[in-house]
Amino acid sequence: MDDLTQLIYALDGHVATLTMNSPPVNALTRTLNDELTMALDRISEMDEVRAVVLTGAGKVFCAGADLKGRASVIKGPGDLPAHSRRTRECFHAIRECAKPVVCAINGAALGSGVAMAASSDILVASEKASLGLPEVDVGLLGGCRHAMRLFSHSRLRRMALTGMRVPGAELYRLGIVEACVAHEELMATAMEIAQTIASKSPVSTRMGKHTLNVIEDMSLRDGYRYEQDMTAQIGKTDDAKEAQRAFAEKRAPVFTGR
Repeated sequence: MDDLTQLIYALDGHVATLTMNSPPVNALTRTLNDELTMALDRISEMDEVRAVVLTGAGKVFCAGADLKGRASVIKGPGDLPAHSRRTRECFHAIRECAKPVVCAINGAALGSGVAMAASSDILVASEKASLGLPEVDVGLLGGCRHAMRLFSHSRLRRMALTGMRVPGAELYRLGIVEACVAHEELMATAMEIAQTIASKSPVSTRMGKHTLNVIEDMSLRDGYRYEQDMTAQIGKTDDAKEAQRAFAEKRAPVFTGR
């Protein structure tokens, strides 16, 4: 992905790392927004990638919307709806990426940064990380609906109405992140999770993530029925048959993604 300017792409084995690099605070500029969407869409169709780690360069994960660049993006009629649509699709690109996304929160994740984290599959935090919704201080809203997937009613509203930030240790206490680790251990922790995912059948993890997305808003009956149907489909794949053979033969499976 040589055409990226505010996003750094790296591939280690079957794990792709996407590092937001929009100094000084990784604000979600028009460029970064579009590059994230494009990169995640590409990764969805790249067989060599089986898992993704999303993080930020520097001290901040993402400080939210690019308020300074807003005037250059919204100039006339129709620009605001188009900008809003592009922003929505960036978050959906994370959630709908065919490959599981591990979010390594290296610092403050504010507004749009919270939406990115909430759209990811698995979250890990540095001791320097925090999540916050500071839009109340600049006369805006942002990320609250995504944050509802992470926080309780009272905590979410306190964040939105006061601008309070929740630090990494508290995020771990609340069960919002899988781990809160020393800053220098963050990427190793995220990579370990991503590499474990990448070691599984890519067809199973792909279909598994899709199923989890679909059943999230279903009733118990409908959701489990859908899950059963998808299980039947996964069971017909070559990878599922290989997993069963490897289990019986007490050896590591060799997956082909079919």
